[in-house]
Amino acid sequence: MDRSPLDVDVLGRSVAEVPELGFFSVVEVVESTGSTNADLVARAADSSADRLVLIAESQEHGRGRHDRRWVSPARAQIAMSLLVRVRGIDPAVLGWLPLLTGVAVVDAVRAVAGVKAVLKWPNDVLVDGRKLAGILAEIAAAGADPAVVVGVGLNVSLTEAELPVPHATSLLLAGAPEIDRTVLVQAMLREFARRFTAWEASGWDIAELSAAYRERCATLGAQVRAELPGGEVLTGIATGIDEYGRLLVGDRAVSAGDVTHLRAEY
Repeated sequence: MDRSPLDVDVLGRSVAEVPELGFFSVVEVVESTGSTNADLVARAADSSADRLVLIAESQEHGRGRHDRRWVSPARAQIAMSLLVRVRGIDPAVLGWLPLLTGVAVVDAVRAVAGVKAVLKWPNDVLVDGRKLAGILAEIAAAGADPAVVVGVGLNVSLTEAELPVPHATSLLLAGAPEIDRTVLVQAMLREFARRFTAWEASGWDIAELSAAYRERCATLGAQVRAELPGGEVLTGIATGIDEYGRLLVGDRAVSAGDVTHLRAEY
C-alpha cells in the first residue's frame, strides 16, 4: 500500500502560486506531534499568528468532541489544523465556523475522491453512513477578534482492521479512485479559503453558508436520538438548523456542546 509522505514542496509553493491558497500565511508539515489543535492553540498567544496551517503525518493525542481520542497509523490520514482570526464577528454566529469547515471538506472530498460524502450534524463527514472525517473547533483567544483553531481528521488509506471504531470508514474502503493526500489537502484548503473569504465579505451573514450546509446535511429530515447531559434523551425528527447552527429536533434547539451522542436513522 502506498503511504507516501505529503509533498511539502508542492504545498509550500501552493501558498505562493495558487490564488485561493494565498489566503494562508504558511502550510507547515511535521512528522509527528501530540495534537495539531493543541499546537496551534498555543501559537495563538502570539497576536500576529493568523491563517496558519499545521499538518502532522502522525498524531499521538488527537481529540474529537468531548475529548474522544482520535488515532491513526502514520500517513494513513490527514490530521490538519487551521488557525484563523475571525475579526468583528458576532459571537452568536461563531459556531458556524466548524460547520463551514464541514462544507469545505465535503466539497473537496466529492471533487477529488469522487465519493458521495455528506454531513452529519454538527460536522462529521459520512460516506454510506460511516464516518470518514471529524472536525473540532476551539476558541484559542477570545475578544473582539477571536482566534479559532479548527482541526480536521480525514481517514484516507485505513484498512478495515485499522479503523478506530466499526462505524468509521476511509477513502480507500469507500472505493475512491483518487486518494493522493497532497491533492486532498490542497482541495480542502482551497474550499475553506473560498468559503471563509465569502463569509467575511458578507459581514458574517449566514444566509449563503446555512443554505450550503443544509443542502449537504443528511441529518435533516431524519429521525434522531440525542443524548444530553444528565441522562436526558431527546428523540424526534431533525427539522432544521437555526441561526446559531443549533439542530432543531421538533421545535427544540440543541447545541453541539450539549449533545454527547447523536444517532440518526439515515
